Amino acid sequence: MYPISRHSQRLHLRELRPDDVEGMFAIYGDPRATEHMSFDPRTRQDVEGIVARSIASAAADPRQEYALAVADTGNDGGRLMGFGRLALDPHQPRAATFGFALNPEVWGNGCGTETVRLLLACAFEDLELHRVWGARSPHNTASARTMQRAGLTEEGYIREHVQRGGQWRDSVTHSILDHEYAAAAAG
Repeated sequence: MYPISRHSQRLHLRELRPDDVEGMFAIYGDPRATEHMSFDPRTRQDVEGIVARSIASAAADPRQEYALAVADTGNDGGRLMGFGRLALDPHQPRAATFGFALNPEVWGNGCGTETVRLLLACAFEDLELHRVWGARSPHNTASARTMQRAGLTEEGYIREHVQRGGQWRDSVTHSILDHEYAAAAAG
């Protein structure tokens, strides 16, 4: 499916564009934003490559990855504030993993929950998936609250799932099923 475009009151989930590199670098190059991610801060060159690959993957048929910009719908006129990703799982029918990252400047005001809800709407309403799941660092309690507010259920731990800085780290998984999403969206 191309293009993806979903709106909430404050946010627009849309396809990435080449001019999103600076906004993405403000996230992926920031040690605060990447502290709980599976990778160290990226260079600008790394981010240029990520954006280029993400744009190219949108043209794949069938499309397997939805790497999307989270932009402001307000006075900033589409300024990139975050990044969201859905990756279809070839081993699970009608399932995807998801992830998101926001610019630290917008943390703490509900944009994370809005971002996750937009990604879930895309997954369940546009792509008609059955299950969506994601993983987070056990130390990222803000992300745990965001996932809970968005309707995901904590499932458990994947032991020593991610290696960062030479150290193995566990991940905590969260998921939501299509009928759970439908009930949450209706009520």
